[in-house]
Amino acid sequence: MTTLKIALDWTPNINHIGILIAKELGMYQQYGIDLTIISPLTDNYEVTPGKKLESDLADFVLAPFETVISLNNKENEVDAIAVFAILQEDISSIASLQSTALANPKALDGKTYASYKARYEDKIVKELVINDGGEGIFKIVYPDKLGIWNTLLDGTADATWIFNNWEGIEAESKNIALNKWSLNDYAIPYGYSPVIITKRKNLKNNLALYSNFIKATRNGYLFATENKSVSIEILRSYLTAYDKENMNLEKALDATITYFGDHNNCGRMNQERVDTFLNWLVENNLEKPKIKNQQLFTNELLNLI
Repeated sequence: MTTLKIALDWTPNINHIGILIAKELGMYQQYGIDLTIISPLTDNYEVTPGKKLESDLADFVLAPFETVISLNNKENEVDAIAVFAILQEDISSIASLQSTALANPKALDGKTYASYKARYEDKIVKELVINDGGEGIFKIVYPDKLGIWNTLLDGTADATWIFNNWEGIEAESKNIALNKWSLNDYAIPYGYSPVIITKRKNLKNNLALYSNFIKATRNGYLFATENKSVSIEILRSYLTAYDKENMNLEKALDATITYFGDHNNCGRMNQERVDTFLNWLVENNLEKPKIKNQQLFTNELLNLI
């Protein structure tokens, strides 16, 4: 058995279900892989997934696509590459409680946004407000990452970024009405999130092993689309006590299942979509034009299946 480590981008949730299934049902072991799953709970998110990859604390990490861009363009460059997209479409949104009467993004002017301090997050939210006719002037706070959702619920913040298939489902299950604004609806393209990232040199040196890791991962996500009850129970066993109490897992899986893709596209990334996101970053002076010539993702491991 070869031990591989993957660092999650968040506490275990619906986006991780395929990885958890593949571990619990022996899909990794079938290929001689003993997978260690690292939750951000182990250090309360003090070390980001990108930093864990950079420091070789993990062989793979889950993170938004912008993490790949960041790693490849920081002072101490990390030659990172995305190898698997968990979701085929962006199903996140900027959300506020309907009770706060923020009916549209421009209403965020003068209010408070709870940020994860992601690479482009604050600029993206500012552009969202501007594209809706606002000024893009609001207070940004940086709470403890794992508690950001609760700042919205307790009124500490007026808006934050959520996954519709997780926090959105929790709100729905609790009859908490949300206003949700998709970036796409306001002419802001977005990359894949989350994606599985590794170091390019490790991929080249372990091509067969890494291909088998992706094969097992893909099988886990495809299993989830066809075996709901078993998949939900596996996910439940990994959840925090809070999520076990507050999440409707059946609804979360139903809201996600089509976005995992099928046998033809599960895990794959599209060059045109990535290029659209990169062009937007350059046009908005968030990155230098050189990112448009960098190979930031590959479907190579999926092509070997």
